[in-house]
Amino acid sequence: MAETVDDKLSYFQAVTGISDTDLCTEILAAHNWDLQLAVSSITANPSSPSASASTSSRADPAPSAPLAADAEFVAPPPPMPMPMPLPPQQQQPGIAWRLVTLPFYVVSGGVGLVAGTFRLGAWVAGGVLSRSLSLLGLAGQAGSGDRLLELPPSAAEAADFVAEFEREFGAGRGPRFVAQGFADALQRAQREFKLLFVYLHSPDHPDTPAFCSGCLCSEPVAAFIDENFVAWGGSIRRTEGFKMSNSLNASRFPFCAVVMASTNQRIVLLQQVEGPKSPEEMITILQRVVEECATSLVAARIEAEERLNNQRLREEQDAAYRAALETDQARERERIEELERHEREAAEAERKRKEEEETLARAAQEAAEKEAALARRRQEKAMALGAEPEKGPSVTRVLIRFPAGERRERRFHSSTTVTSLYDYVDSLDCLKAEKYSLVSNFPRVTYGPEKHSLTLEEAGLHPQASLFIEIEQ
Repeated sequence: MAETVDDKLSYFQAVTGISDTDLCTEILAAHNWDLQLAVSSITANPSSPSASASTSSRADPAPSAPLAADAEFVAPPPPMPMPMPLPPQQQQPGIAWRLVTLPFYVVSGGVGLVAGTFRLGAWVAGGVLSRSLSLLGLAGQAGSGDRLLELPPSAAEAADFVAEFEREFGAGRGPRFVAQGFADALQRAQREFKLLFVYLHSPDHPDTPAFCSGCLCSEPVAAFIDENFVAWGGSIRRTEGFKMSNSLNASRFPFCAVVMASTNQRIVLLQQVEGPKSPEEMITILQRVVEECATSLVAARIEAEERLNNQRLREEQDAAYRAALETDQARERERIEELERHEREAAEAERKRKEEEETLARAAQEAAEKEAALARRRQEKAMALGAEPEKGPSVTRVLIRFPAGERRERRFHSSTTVTSLYDYVDSLDCLKAEKYSLVSNFPRVTYGPEKHSLTLEEAGLHPQASLFIEIEQ
């Protein structure tokens, strides 16, 4: 049985590229030592860490040695470290074994691709559905749908971890983990002049429940962490938590660490706490770290305050100089503006005078042209009507009442179109409006453009009719 376990462990490390033996053992144990399921969980799950992340630097750090953060958390990314050689008992299988297992590679890769595509489609469809329901007021918890669409992946993972931790160990218990990505939490700790407490959660480890409920969730430990640290937590099942476990060389769980920001976008690992600890042991370790770093944190706070004071002093001096300079410049501007104002006023008065003259001349010309156009129009309409016919059976008598109360009467041939009535009105100097309609009272009929082509007889105006003019607005 031992040989079978070693073979599976060696093969799993060769396929996934993960060099951490304890981590590989934990992953295989979580899948009941089913090699195919364990490999698929790494290669097919889009949220699982990539093989390249698992081969990040694993050298044992000194308590104050700088540790490069993963490229996802801080920028610019550090150079890729050289992969560590595998121990002799963990060397990759030979060529014969690879040829035998080649069909397994093809099948597992295809299954992983299909499963990843299905998960991506389900994730997108779920986000769209949640967003639609929240907009319609039908979603029970609108926050989850909004968070799925709005939060960056690292913050979403942190928020999920906080929710899972509170759901499993009780809301309000334990440290107040920030729902931010690691890089944002590190910047927050730097702004607040505190250290960053990191907890990497391993759900499948047998010591995790007792450690969380008995140590992290104890009131003294939680209060001490909240007072002296910014707390960040992540699950090693998620991308950022897994990457941080590699960056911090997490080889034993439960795992906690204390880090602080350093120069050149790097972090300093101050303390590692591996394995189960009692509340007293945890507080003792953290108290020692706080005491050791108190001097540097106070110095950083003083330096920041001095830098802020110096910046404020420079700003005040610059403001005083700018105020004096602006006063002198304002006097000179006022003198120049006064001269320019007089010149502008004289030019404006001259321009207005010319504009008024031009406006009056243009208005007079337009009025004359309009009057001439109306006269020509009346003359053309009168000529188009022709002579008024004598009374007879085929002659229609039409009475037209104008808005001012004036009445005009004329005879037309019954075969004449309704357009002739409009021409008759236009030929008279009784109406200034250009848009109007002829309307009969009983019954009320409007002889609009659609009836202009009808004859008077077809329009029902023969042998006589009484119409009035309705002005169109």
